[in-house]
Amino acid sequence: MGKVIVEQIVSIDGYAEDADGGIGFFADAREINAADAEQLRMLGQVGAIVLGARTYRMFADYWPHADPEVEPVAAPIRDLPKFVVSSTLAQAPWGDDQAATLLRGDGVAAVRGVRSRIPGDLIVWGSLTLADALLRAGEVDVLRLRIVPVLLGRGRSFAPPGTAGRTWSLAQAKAKAFDGGLLVLEYHAA
Repeated sequence: MGKVIVEQIVSIDGYAEDADGGIGFFADAREINAADAEQLRMLGQVGAIVLGARTYRMFADYWPHADPEVEPVAAPIRDLPKFVVSSTLAQAPWGDDQAATLLRGDGVAAVRGVRSRIPGDLIVWGSLTLADALLRAGEVDVLRLRIVPVLLGRGRSFAPPGTAGRTWSLAQAKAKAFDGGLLVLEYHAA
């Protein structure tokens, strides 16, 4: 059974969304693509992608048609099995000829079920509601933070209430700084 990896893109003051619930602070950040080689390395160990409904909608609007020549991570994102935790979506199409598998019910139980049957790690990108539940339940093995060099001052933290006191250890060999100020830190559950 692989690890559950939660990756969040955050401001340097720890926000995953701005005060209005938007992600424009990183959607236009050129620094994000500087870490593509690091993302490809991490994705080499991943067996499936798990998303919440909101993040799925954002991904499904862009990634199925992204050009791997421009976005190197597009190929593994296209090829990996995708699961969407949602109680509201009726279906989860992915491009013209693929679909993500919908998971109903409790998100933590759904991720545990996927984890037990998919070889390799599971990556949860964004998906703050799902990530919150997984963090609270102690189901996150690796927390990857892609820190964009911007201060927001207020917004939605990537860490939910109820997770204080849990300790993490920094994977020193996987902490990387990139041109433009992007910093990628990887923490393992202690």
